[in-house]
Amino acid sequence: MSSRRPASARQVNALQAIGLFVAFVLVATIGGVLSAGLFMPAVATTSALTDTTVGMFDDLPADIEPPQLSEKSFIYAADGTLLATFYNQNRIVVPLSEISKDMQKAVIDVEDRRYYEHGAVDLPGMVRALATNQLTDSNQGASTLTQQYVKNLLIQAAEQIEDPVARAAAINEARDASGVEGYGRKLREAKLAVTLEQKLSKDEILQGYLNIAQFGTALYGVEAAARQYFSISAKDLDYLQAATIAGITRSPSAYDPTRNPDKAQARRNVVLAAMLREGDITQAEYDKGKATPIADTLKVGQDRRNCSAADDAVPGSSYFCDYVTQIIRQDPAFGDTAAKRDKLLNEGGLKIYTTLDPTMEAYAVAAVNGAVAPGDPSGVGVALSTVEPGTGKIKAMAQNTVYDPSTDAPPGHTSVNYNTDYAYGGSRGFPPGSTFKPFTLLEWLKEGHALKEVVSGTPRKYSMSEFNAPCTGLGNGTFPLANSEGGPGYMTVLDATRNSVNNAFMDMATKLDLCKIFTGAEELGVHRADGADMRIVPSGVIGTNEVAPLTMAAAFAAFSADGVFCNPVAIEKVEDRDGNELAVPDAGCRQAITPDLAHAVAYGLSFVWDGTAKKVKRLPDGRPASGKTGTTSANEHTWFVGFTKQLSTAVWVGHPQGMIPMHNETINGIYRRYVYGSDIAAPAWRVFTAAASQGMPVVKFAAPPSSMVNGVQVTVPRVAGMSPRSATQTLTAAGFHVKTADKTVYSSYPSGAVADTSPGGGSRTVRGSVITLVISKGPEPAPPPTDPPKDNNGHGGGNNGGLPITPPAP
Repeated sequence: MSSRRPASARQVNALQAIGLFVAFVLVATIGGVLSAGLFMPAVATTSALTDTTVGMFDDLPADIEPPQLSEKSFIYAADGTLLATFYNQNRIVVPLSEISKDMQKAVIDVEDRRYYEHGAVDLPGMVRALATNQLTDSNQGASTLTQQYVKNLLIQAAEQIEDPVARAAAINEARDASGVEGYGRKLREAKLAVTLEQKLSKDEILQGYLNIAQFGTALYGVEAAARQYFSISAKDLDYLQAATIAGITRSPSAYDPTRNPDKAQARRNVVLAAMLREGDITQAEYDKGKATPIADTLKVGQDRRNCSAADDAVPGSSYFCDYVTQIIRQDPAFGDTAAKRDKLLNEGGLKIYTTLDPTMEAYAVAAVNGAVAPGDPSGVGVALSTVEPGTGKIKAMAQNTVYDPSTDAPPGHTSVNYNTDYAYGGSRGFPPGSTFKPFTLLEWLKEGHALKEVVSGTPRKYSMSEFNAPCTGLGNGTFPLANSEGGPGYMTVLDATRNSVNNAFMDMATKLDLCKIFTGAEELGVHRADGADMRIVPSGVIGTNEVAPLTMAAAFAAFSADGVFCNPVAIEKVEDRDGNELAVPDAGCRQAITPDLAHAVAYGLSFVWDGTAKKVKRLPDGRPASGKTGTTSANEHTWFVGFTKQLSTAVWVGHPQGMIPMHNETINGIYRRYVYGSDIAAPAWRVFTAAASQGMPVVKFAAPPSSMVNGVQVTVPRVAGMSPRSATQTLTAAGFHVKTADKTVYSSYPSGAVADTSPGGGSRTVRGSVITLVISKGPEPAPPPTDPPKDNNGHGGGNNGGLPITPPAP
C-alpha cells in the first residue's frame, strides 16, 4: 500500500478531521461503511482553515488484503534436533484452535472487553477518547482489536516495501497516532476495519491479531512469545502466563519480562485485574497470580537464531548449518533471485530437514580436535567431510576452529568453511596431492590396462611431447619429477598405488589420454573449489588443482557404491509454512563408472594399509576399507581420503592461508620434521571411521574382474638375433617394458645381438610386463688342445722318442 497521499486529494484542517472522524463513527455504526463513505464528503465541505492537513475520506482506501506474515524458518538435523532458526520477525503462525482460551481471553479483556459485542469500531469508546483528548493532554486511542489488527496489517504491508526510504516513511505513518495526523490515520483504520469485519469473522480477526501483534523485542505472535518466555506452545499457556504476554503488546520493549521484569509484572497484574473484572478468573486465581513474582514463571527458551547457535544443539554443526543456508541462498530451486531466496529463508516459515547425523558429527568433531586442537599455536587446520555412498547424504562436517562470522574474529575463529567450495562459504580449496592419483588409475583401467602391469618409477625428466592431450595445448619444455615415497625401478601399478610412487603415475599418464584423466575425475564430481576450470597439465596427475574435502569424499564414494556417483546433498526435505514440500537440490545419483571399474579401483586402494599408511591401524572387526594418502610437493597440504561400504570420508590437514610447508613444526604438541598424509590426516580418518561405523554390518567390497587385476595375456615377440635397439622397439611396440640383463652369454648369435629374452619369445605373459634382454657375446670358443699323457718314464707322447706310432695290423 502506498505511503504517499494522492496528489489530487482534497485537504481539511484539524476541526474538519475531528468532524470527519465523529461523522464516520456515527454513520458506520448506523448504516455501514458505504453510507459513511457517501456522507463524509458533504461534511468535509463545511470549512477550510489550517495548514495541518489530512487526506479527504473519499481518498482513503476502502479495503485491505491481509499480507502473508513473515514467519521464522527452522533447520533440523536428521534426527529432528533443532539446529538454528532464521527470521526477520520472530513469528510462528498458528490457528486460533492452537491458542489457549486463557490467552484469547487475556487479550480481549485488556485490549477490547466488548470485542464480541460491538462492530469494527466502538462508538462509545471512540467518542469518550475524542472528548478526553480534546479537553486534556491525553492521547487515548480507544481502538478496537479489529482496528489494532488493521494497524498491524498496515505496518506489515509497509515493511514489504523494497525502497528503504519509502519503507521507513510508510512504517512511521502507520505507527504514528498522535496529533491531527493521528485522527486521519485513525479514520483510515476505522474505515478499513469496517470493511474487514464484512469479510472476516470475529474469530478470524482475533486469530490474525494474535499472530501479527508484537509481544516483545523482535518477537511477534503469541506462539513465538510462548516459546520464548515459557518454553511451551501457545495452546498450553495458563492464565498467568497469558496475562504476562497480553500485557506486553502495549509497549513491547518496556514490558518485555526478560528485560524489564518489574514493569512487566506490574503490567501483568493490570491484565489479571481485567480478567477478574470480566469473570474469566476467580478472586483466588487473581490473588495467587498477583503474588507470584514474574521471574518464577519464566522459563526462557533457546532461540538459536542463525548458525552461530547451532553448536549449542549439536557441537560443531555451525559450519554445516552455514553450508545449508548457502545452498538455499544460491540454488534456483528456492527462488529466481538472490533477494527472493534470502526472503524465503528469513520470512518463509520453512522447515528444513537436513542429512546431518548428530552422533557422527560428535565423532567428527572429536577426530579433528584430537588431531590438532582448536587454537593450536601451529595454526594448522583440520577439516573432515563424510558422505554416504549411494545417496550422497552428508553425514558429518567438522573442522578444528570455532564458527565466528564477526569481522574481527580472533585466531582459531572463522566463518570460512574449509570443507566446501568458495561459493558456499568455503575457502578456495587445497591441492589434493596424491589423493588425485586414483583418477589416473581409473583411466588406466578404462583404457584396458591392469593393476599388475608394470610401469617405471624411476625419477627422470619428462618432456611435454610425451603426453597426449588433444583437448589442450601443453606447449614445449621439460620438467623433472622426484619421488616422495617408493621407487625407483619397475613395479606393478598395484605396488605403485600402494606406495604412491609419483614417477610411476607420471609414466602411466604418458601412456594415456591426459584429457580423459581429468574428464573422468569431473564425471565423479571433482572440480576446483574456486569455480575455475581444471588445469589440464601433467602436474595435475599428482594433485595440483585446488579442491574441497567434500568434493573428494563424494568422488571416492563412487568407488564404494559400485560406480554410482551422487552429488553431495545436505537437505533431505523442505516444507513451506503450509506443510507443502518444496523442490530441493537433487543428488542426481547415476552410474558414472561401471561396477567392475569401481571394484578394481577399490581393490587397488585397499593395500594402502601395507604401503603409505602402514603406520595406521586397520579398522576393527576386520572391516574392509580402502583409501589414499596425499601430500603436496613441499608438505604444505596433507590428506587422507578413504571409504568403507557405508561411509566415504576425506580429511585435510594444512595451513588454510595457503602453500605453507609443514616443516620443523610442533603441531598438537608433537615436533614434526615433515608432515605426510599418514601422520595426522590418516589417523584422524581412522579415529572417526572406527567410531562412526559402530553398529554397522561389516560388508566386503566386491572382487574385481581378473582381467583388470592380472591383465591381458599376450605373446612375447621373438627377438633373438636382433640388435638390442631393434628388439627393444619390437617389444615396446607390443606393450612391454624392456631391460637388459647384467651378464652376457655365449650363443650362436653374433656378439652384441640378443641371445634370448626372459620370458622367452613365443611364451604368453601379461601385457606391460618387463621383458629382459639377454645379450650374446658370440659363439662359445673351441676348447684349447690338450697335450698327450706322459708315460711312466716321463716321456711324453709315447715310445720311440716321439716317433709316430705305427698302429697294429688289423
